Amino acid sequence: MESGKSVESEKPIQSVPEVKGPEGRLVPATDPRESHPREPSLAETERRRWNKTSWAVFIAALFVVMIVPYWGGRVLALNETESVISLVRPIDPHGMALISWTVTVVLATSLAMALMEARKVYWRVLFLVAFALEQLICGVGLLRLNFWNSTYVVYGDAASPINASNIGVIGAAVGVAVFAVLYVGLLVCIRKDSPLNILTRSWSALTLFFVIEIIALLVVEFSGLSTLV
Repeated sequence: MESGKSVESEKPIQSVPEVKGPEGRLVPATDPRESHPREPSLAETERRRWNKTSWAVFIAALFVVMIVPYWGGRVLALNETESVISLVRPIDPHGMALISWTVTVVLATSLAMALMEARKVYWRVLFLVAFALEQLICGVGLLRLNFWNSTYVVYGDAASPINASNIGVIGAAVGVAVFAVLYVGLLVCIRKDSPLNILTRSWSALTLFFVIEIIALLVVEFSGLSTLV
């Protein structure tokens, strides 16, 4: 019996095969964490690429363009009224509505693209520029619920282009609200395995957004709202 035990004890111990793991070092093939490292998820990859400094600068700039252009526009409207009138008088009210509508649509589009393409800095820059212009237009137009009274008091009979710019902003904003309601409704009502799920894709959503905004522009331009004093 003792000889049998000594023979068994003298059997060579089989070595575990090794494979080349990360960084080129040899690791046991039986260790899946080393021999087959897990691929990082999309969320982990985005967190690694997160640039806190650039986003901090963006948020600070957002607060600046939210406040400064609007109050600058109000200062121009109240203190430089004649200069504003001479600048906008040659522009047709339909043209003013188109300009303000375009700025607001670019604002909404660049915001959506900045959220979808977070690594693309130029979408954030475009959003800030469009937001600053939109706030300046609202400040000059004294935009609020009863802006017709305010613009008539400040601009008198020359208020028509200013009112049209306000109508353009409001029309585009209503289009954004209608799109948001419809898109959320599609997300809630359409099942993931339905063929209609294609309507929730990003390109389909952008197409729907522009269709709604064009309808809003047509309403603004041809309903008489843009020429309403």
